[in-house]
Amino acid sequence: MNKGGAGGVGGGGGLGSGGGSGPTAAAAASAAQKQKMLLQRVENDIGNIVDNFNHLVNVSRVNDPPVRNSQEALMMEMRGARMVQAADSLLKLVSELKQSAIFSGFASLNDHVDQRTAEFNQQAEKTDRMLARIGEEAAASLKELESHYYSSAERIGQTLQL
Repeated sequence: MNKGGAGGVGGGGGLGSGGGSGPTAAAAASAAQKQKMLLQRVENDIGNIVDNFNHLVNVSRVNDPPVRNSQEALMMEMRGARMVQAADSLLKLVSELKQSAIFSGFASLNDHVDQRTAEFNQQAEKTDRMLARIGEEAAASLKELESHYYSSAERIGQTLQL
């Protein structure tokens, strides 16, 4: 019978991280292992509840001998207690899953913010390079226009008239 304390649930990476090596593969493997463990706990706890309920129903038949009824009452009490323990284990599991969802939600949100920050930094660098290139092209064009202006016949004619 599982008491809910076996193996905590942390904020691991997502299952859709894919294969490969590095932190994402390790996080995916860890998350898959945790999910398998949690599913096994759920199956065990639900199996315990169903099994104990079946025994409780079978024992609850009324018989004539008083000694047998007291034994059956004790069995019913024991099976009921086991059902309560299994239900308590399921409640603890639900609580762990909620905490995991909350904490992994923050972790994934932080990861998303870091990813977007890196994307924006790359875009800012790209924009800076583009602006520098445009500035260089404008300066070259302005130099070319100035040289054409100062060497043009109209400019030379204006300076001669003055």
